[in-house]
Amino acid sequence: MTTQDFQQQINAIKRAVQGSQLSQATAMVEQLKARSLVAAQRVEVLYLAAVINRLSGSHAAAISELNELLALRPDHGRAFQELAYNHQATGDAQQAASAFYRATHYNPALLASWKQLLAIYRQHNDAAAEQLASQQIDYLQGLPPPVLGAYDLMYEKQLGAAEQVCRQFLQQNKHHPEAMLLLAELGIQHKVYHDAEFLLESCVELYPDNLRAVISYLSLLAKLGKHQKVVTISDKQLSRFTDNLQIMMARANALLGLNQTAQAVDMFNALLASDADRPAVWLALGHAYKTTGDTDKATHAYLQAAHYHPQFGDAYWSLANMKSYRFDDQSLAEMVTIAQQPSISIEDNIHLCFALGKGFEDSQDYEKSFAYYSKGNHLKLHSVQYDIRRAEQAIEAQMKACQPELFSAKSGGFPAPDPIFIVGMPRAGSTLLEQILASHSDIDGTMELHNILSLASSVSGQKKPYPFCLADLSTEQCYQLGKQYIEQTRYYRGTGSFFIDKMPNNFMHIGFIKRILPNAKIIDARRDPIDCCFSNFKQLFGEGQEFSYGLDEVARYYKAYIKLMDHWESVLSGEVLRVQHEDVLDDLEGQVKRMLDYLGVPFEPGCLNFHQTERLIKTPSAEQVRQPINRQGQGRWQPYQAQLAPLLKHFDNA
Repeated sequence: MTTQDFQQQINAIKRAVQGSQLSQATAMVEQLKARSLVAAQRVEVLYLAAVINRLSGSHAAAISELNELLALRPDHGRAFQELAYNHQATGDAQQAASAFYRATHYNPALLASWKQLLAIYRQHNDAAAEQLASQQIDYLQGLPPPVLGAYDLMYEKQLGAAEQVCRQFLQQNKHHPEAMLLLAELGIQHKVYHDAEFLLESCVELYPDNLRAVISYLSLLAKLGKHQKVVTISDKQLSRFTDNLQIMMARANALLGLNQTAQAVDMFNALLASDADRPAVWLALGHAYKTTGDTDKATHAYLQAAHYHPQFGDAYWSLANMKSYRFDDQSLAEMVTIAQQPSISIEDNIHLCFALGKGFEDSQDYEKSFAYYSKGNHLKLHSVQYDIRRAEQAIEAQMKACQPELFSAKSGGFPAPDPIFIVGMPRAGSTLLEQILASHSDIDGTMELHNILSLASSVSGQKKPYPFCLADLSTEQCYQLGKQYIEQTRYYRGTGSFFIDKMPNNFMHIGFIKRILPNAKIIDARRDPIDCCFSNFKQLFGEGQEFSYGLDEVARYYKAYIKLMDHWESVLSGEVLRVQHEDVLDDLEGQVKRMLDYLGVPFEPGCLNFHQTERLIKTPSAEQVRQPINRQGQGRWQPYQAQLAPLLKHFDNA
């Protein structure tokens, strides 16, 4: 069924409902259900079916439809609102209250649900919750109806429709702050970071008293790795918004991003000294200690976060993600109980599932382990609404746009030899390679920098989108873009002549990198496909890497990555050094010398003793690379072989 045909039938059902022709609407819904529908279409049909059943008084049937819908889209705010109405109609006040709460959690623009919650809070004399609900109602009622409608569309994942409504409103109401904030948020969700940053910067300048604009701007700058800018703006804004916790946290996290860890730790501890009941601050403090290798203090901080917020899934996942930490049987049992609580949010449940997956893996209960890994991935994949075809299409676009003539006929770029890019799949050994190279006296390790992604976003033109616009970049543009990269990344460097940018996803942008930084070195960190893919499947990433939350998706992404790397080898022969993780395990000294020869720096024995190098490490592999070379990560998928058919089928000949 084409998208147009489907939409026509959906519109016909809506007209029938509006005309109170419920029998006709039911018949049309049943016809649609019998068709072959993609998940998003099925969600829309189930929602309409639930509405029709509720209006017909068939509340049990409506609840059944909604439960099926929520299995497909567990963060569907309007579905929870419908569920609440049905529980209300059947006299189940407790279930109704829970559903209204979840509705507002996943779609904060649902004014009707907030009003229902306000009445519930007043009935229970919950003054703090009543104040929160009243503030949100006042805020939503103060929004122009088109903006409120656009927010509703955004929270229900209808991003295109939300953007269209928002842009139409801004054409008539230029510089409206709430519409600017919404359009910026839509830009962030579309990963058009350059446009979003410009919008938020403008909004803060135009409306300096708008705290929401300030917080959104700082959040985006942090996402883009512009930590120095966050510190500068935070210092300025704290004079206006004195002692604001969100701004102070933004500043402390930025200091952490700039490797000023001692100052960040001091800020976190000061915040906790004034109020220990701040789980998010304990979590951030734990992350700070983890980057320095102080696992005892990190463990204590994460446990405190869980103590003050027992449903705080990220606290448990952070413990599990330290790799060396082991949950005892009592802790696992308590976590299972928490994960089953009806009030737990999807986000916390996802974190708990990954933590339980790791916990049961450590206790060698592989059946339970995989069940929790699988559940966590299922929830995450449906929450992010990821479509692997978009990544595959983006890679095809890179191959089509970046042909040999792009590099042979073009000149320019900033000639600095400083950058060393380590690219590839996550969980492929890039942190190990970075730790080895950063143990050299002339090479600085930094972190996974967002600067290439940000610069690439900034060049996408109106006539030609990225990467097809690369052919139109002038010599001067390439020079200035390369210079910008060097200047922007100076904050993260030490005194070495060279520095490492280990953002793995930069493999997508090698063509762009070689246009703006022709002398940059690029290392492709490669690992056994099944070890690599399964390691991704078990890892809950802080952001991005959405491909990792499905066995089929991660396998297809890996194969697309290999295809693109083969393309770079064909058009940029010899420019990229491939380093196989298993070869490093087999012959550390030989591979170290091979990398240093490629980089043009002399051999230093310190690179072989990389685990003794003291530096801040902010990736999941932080603990592993502080140990001598070992094979603990090899073959970790084998106890799960029976459950990994969707992955293994992609690599039958590997």
